[in-house]
Amino acid sequence: MNACRSTTRFFGGLSVPRRSLLRPLRVLAITLLLAIPAGAGVANATAPAAPATGARVYLLRGVLNIFSLGLDDIAAKLERQGIPVTVANFVYWSSLADQAAAEYKSGKVRTIILVGHSSGATALPDMVAKLGQLGVPVKLAIGLDSVFRTKLAGNAERYINFYVANGAGEPVTRTKDFRGALENVDVHAVPGVGHLSIDKNQIMQQKVIGSAPSTPRFSGARQRRLRDRVRNSSN
Repeated sequence: MNACRSTTRFFGGLSVPRRSLLRPLRVLAITLLLAIPAGAGVANATAPAAPATGARVYLLRGVLNIFSLGLDDIAAKLERQGIPVTVANFVYWSSLADQAAAEYKSGKVRTIILVGHSSGATALPDMVAKLGQLGVPVKLAIGLDSVFRTKLAGNAERYINFYVANGAGEPVTRTKDFRGALENVDVHAVPGVGHLSIDKNQIMQQKVIGSAPSTPRFSGARQRRLRDRVRNSSN
């Protein structure tokens, strides 16, 4: 069992478990959630015009925007494939959900995909639930190593939680109010993956990009089925 524990070695031979090093990050994340209004607005967003009836990917960074810069790489790669993106800090998940709902209802966006790292992954279930309350379906949500135990409600056709089981990551559980497929995927065996590197790891970036629909457009009939499913569940 001890062989699975990951440590960081400092000068002088002192070894400290990495899990204990990540505890201050959890405290800082809680402090920021309490100090900053979640609906204050979207920061650090790139939002090129989405094609009509097309997809948009909304990416949520973690604490202070400095530990999730791999999401910017993912965003750039998606944009090169012609998929518009919006990148924001996790504290703005609520206003970002409002933005996504408005774009969906206006017809500018027809397929919503969510990606979050660390605290951004922790906020994803809240964003999925709010979009469900607004009558907006989520095609795909991908969490990268949420540091808190979270529970899913609302509607997401597919929710993938990539987490590092022998590190800071936690699995996601579903509630009776969640409608969709949930996958908890332990990626601790992926070379070079840890909590602070999972978003930057090339293998993991490819997993995220590869999970997104290869084409950002859906047939009208399939989209109507998704919309009807959300509407019926909210009644």
